[in-house]
Amino acid sequence: MRILIADDHPFTLLGTKSFVESYGYRVEDTCSNGISALNLIKLHLPDIAILDINMPGLDGLDVAKAIQESKLRTKIILLTMHKEMTIYKKAKEYGIYGYILKEHAQTELEKCLQEVKKGHEYISAFLKDDLITDTPNDNNELAHLTLSERKIIELITQQKTTKQIAELLFLSEKTVEGHRSKIIDKLGLPKEKNALLIWAMQNSKK
Repeated sequence: MRILIADDHPFTLLGTKSFVESYGYRVEDTCSNGISALNLIKLHLPDIAILDINMPGLDGLDVAKAIQESKLRTKIILLTMHKEMTIYKKAKEYGIYGYILKEHAQTELEKCLQEVKKGHEYISAFLKDDLITDTPNDNNELAHLTLSERKIIELITQQKTTKQIAELLFLSEKTVEGHRSKIIDKLGLPKEKNALLIWAMQNSKK
C-alpha cells in the first residue's frame, strides 16, 4: 500500500503522515498543494491519495475530478472540515472512496484506510448526522467565488482575523492572504484596508 498525502497546513500534513505510518502504511509522497498532488499521483500512481479540500492551485475536489477523468487507479480519500451537502455530493460524483472530517480523523482514519484498501467506500459516521444543507443564495457575485473563497467570506463577516481563519480552515496564513487577494479581484473591490470586510458585512444578509 503506497500512499500520498496532500495538505497545505504543515502541522496537519505532518500529523496525518504520522498517523498513517503508525497504522503500518507507507507514505510515498507528501505535498502542500493540489497541482503537486496531481502531478505526483500521475507520476507514482499511489494506491491511495489522502487530500485536503482547501488547497492552493487545485483543491481536493479538482484533483479527484482529474483522477476520475484520467481513469487512474488511485483511490481518493478526502480529509476535510467541510460538512456541506453540495461538497459531499460533488465528492461522490467524482468517485471518491473516503470522506472523513479532520476533527474526527484520529478515530476514523485507520478504519477508513482499511475499508478503502478492500475497495469499499467509507463515509464518516459523524458526517451522516451532521451534513449541512446549503441555503440558496441569489447573490450573483458570490456565485463567482469558489467554495473555499465563500467560506473565507463567511468568516470575514464574523470579523475573524487572517490568523483565526487559517486556524479554523486548517490553512496557512499565506494561503488565506492569497484567497483574500483573489476574492478582492473577482469582486472588483478597491485595494483598500477593510474593503473586503465592509463588502462582506454589507452583503452578509443577502
